[in-house]
Amino acid sequence: MGHHHNHDHHIDHHHGHDHSQGESSIGTAFILNLVFTIIEIIGGFYTNSLAILSDAIHDLGDSMALGLAWYFQKISKRPGDQQFTYGYKRWSVVGAIINSVVLIIGSFFILQAAILRLLDPQEPQTSGMMILAVLGIVFNGLAYSKTHGGHSHNEKLVSLHLLEDLLGWVAVLIGSIVMHYTGWYIIDPILSICISLFILYNVFKYIKSTLNIILQGTPDDIDIQLIEQEMKKIRGVQDVHDIHVWTLDGQHHILTAHIVVDKDMDMLRANQLKAQVHEAVRTLGISHCTLEIERVGEDCVLDKDIKKSRFN
Repeated sequence: MGHHHNHDHHIDHHHGHDHSQGESSIGTAFILNLVFTIIEIIGGFYTNSLAILSDAIHDLGDSMALGLAWYFQKISKRPGDQQFTYGYKRWSVVGAIINSVVLIIGSFFILQAAILRLLDPQEPQTSGMMILAVLGIVFNGLAYSKTHGGHSHNEKLVSLHLLEDLLGWVAVLIGSIVMHYTGWYIIDPILSICISLFILYNVFKYIKSTLNIILQGTPDDIDIQLIEQEMKKIRGVQDVHDIHVWTLDGQHHILTAHIVVDKDMDMLRANQLKAQVHEAVRTLGISHCTLEIERVGEDCVLDKDIKKSRFN
């Protein structure tokens, strides 16, 4: 029987309607966010508020994330070609890196300014801050309502970002009201530092997951031991080895494995067994599966390659 490769080309796709709806939702949220970011940057300088400017940096990063998500929602539908045989899904990781760098640089600049202002608090224009905060709640609320309940990974991430923005603006509104009536202007740089640290915490968390994708680490939601156990439960599977799992974009997971079967198993039964294995791993979150079948007692092709490399 020798070595048989089987490639499961089933990669989960959303229906065209879901894709176009996702693009439309993210596109609307992107336009709303970008328009408001411009208003916010101007308003931050006008009101002399670091809290507003730090949120503007956050929103600029989110606008970039939304724009890239919108773009990648479009190109992720492209099938694999000679250059990108698995398709274009991993391009979203490039967007995540660009976005992270922008947010880190922006946050450090704001933190530096906020620390200096803590030592010498300045009076922001609190009535202007209140107006901007109300606008922030309205704009981010609208954008959140557009993406909330989306099906795609992109929409869910975007929706979470917008909810964070919404809560940030509620904090700015409360802070500006307190400053207006008490004159405690130190609240402005304190709010700014809190927002910046919150952004950096989320960015570094996101960088960790992005690095895991680039370095082809096992996805967090995948349990390799469980996959191996489920494979071995299938009648005819004697052993499983050389299991590798990685992810294209954090959502579409790829698996390769060697399956050891009975010596006398014929081709028809081997194909049925492979179909069963594909179905078992798909229920555990695997989108694309490549299997190699070996008979009991056969030398694994990898062992042969290792022996050859030792002598060369």
